[in-house]
Amino acid sequence: MRDAAVGFHCPDCIAEGRRTTRQARTAFGGLRPGSVGLVSKSLIGINAAVWLLIIATGQDSSKWFLRLSLIPDGQCALRNGAYFPSVSEAQCHAGGAAQGAHWVAGVATGAPWQLLTSMFTHETEPLHIAFNMIALWFLGPQLEAVLGRLRFTLLYLLSGLLGSAAVYLFSNQATPTLGASGAIFGLMGALLVIALKAGADVSQLLIWIGINAAITLFGANISWEGHAGGFLGGVLIALALAYAPRQKRVVWQAAGYSAVGLAIVVICVLRTVALR
Repeated sequence: MRDAAVGFHCPDCIAEGRRTTRQARTAFGGLRPGSVGLVSKSLIGINAAVWLLIIATGQDSSKWFLRLSLIPDGQCALRNGAYFPSVSEAQCHAGGAAQGAHWVAGVATGAPWQLLTSMFTHETEPLHIAFNMIALWFLGPQLEAVLGRLRFTLLYLLSGLLGSAAVYLFSNQATPTLGASGAIFGLMGALLVIALKAGADVSQLLIWIGINAAITLFGANISWEGHAGGFLGGVLIALALAYAPRQKRVVWQAAGYSAVGLAIVVICVLRTVALR
């Protein structure tokens, strides 16, 4: 592995793909992208657009901030970020409006899109989105070149969604969670598996993962649930991609994606039933 400003480059992974496959496909069966990094740049663009939307519509008091964040259950919220605990939607509409409160739906109360939109939503503090996007800038194109655009896109989205499902399952039901770091941790987990498959030196990558794990565990206001869920998703999907038998590669890889997708659905259904 070669160290970079943020993250690591894995030339052995890309070399393995070029050595073992026909020119049109990657080592793991994906179509070789003509323009490396297109999906990664598009994801960065979406994250930046959502961040600018929130900044332009009131920053932390923007209605989009809570609507796009992941809130397990609904809450009767105030503009300053506070909320009334144990208040139902009907009670909020009845008495909260006089105090400037409004109802914000959560995943369990009719806003399942938050599982996805929270992956593209960040704090208004620039460092939050900057760190995540720099990591995506270095990790994304490497994996995109090795996996192909479709497999990379599914890896990113499903890793992030498994991170969201873990947040939904384990976090406080009224606490908003947001950020792309679940998907970023998924990319880290996937790169580790693929680098090991390619026989690359992963010592520096392991140090980087260890540092991020320590920050997750000991840092303030960091969602360990999202990071752990995303990392696990990336590892599981990469195992299916890297170790699928060549003769039935597509079937095994599709099964890997489907298994992670099914786990996301089951977790979300069980959590919703528990909250309702």
